[in-house]
Amino acid sequence: MSRPPSYDDALRSRLLAATAERVATQGPDRVSLREVAGDAGTSTSAVYSLFGGKQELLTAVIVDGFASFTAAQLAAEPQGLRALGLAYRSWAKENPALYRLMFGGALAGYEGHGSNDALGPLIRTLAARGALDPLGAALTVWAHVHGAVSLEFACVAPAEIDQDAVYVDVLDAVERLWSAPQKSAASG
Repeated sequence: MSRPPSYDDALRSRLLAATAERVATQGPDRVSLREVAGDAGTSTSAVYSLFGGKQELLTAVIVDGFASFTAAQLAAEPQGLRALGLAYRSWAKENPALYRLMFGGALAGYEGHGSNDALGPLIRTLAARGALDPLGAALTVWAHVHGAVSLEFACVAPAEIDQDAVYVDVLDAVERLWSAPQKSAASG
């Protein structure tokens, strides 16, 4: 009796990347395991062996993406709020298919993807800056940086706009907003 083939982490990574790219361009419903396997240079049996099936593969892409994103945020956390914003954009530019997939809503129904962990560094940083509602503050900051990056990716600005300068302006605005301890509405 022959042994089933074993698959390495490199193949797993290729399958995750190929799936992210396919979902970003075609949407999750149109992703074919045969096409994903072909893109990764393997067979569908590798997909089934490593992930179990299409739903598990799609979930693994989201989980892996948020783990990578969270690691980038954790690495930037000791350098403060601006560093978190810079890490956000850098990660997005290094992983555009994953970024679109994770934050574009295509897989919004997939549970347990780790997005809450990704907010942790920002929540802690804003709490240390005196935010009365660190989660609300984190969502506000995230909306700023996410909006800027998403607009950049959508190419909606005129070609002569310096996206780097725009992003610096966004980070400057975020830092001004959170430069002093926050007051409650009742005490303000």
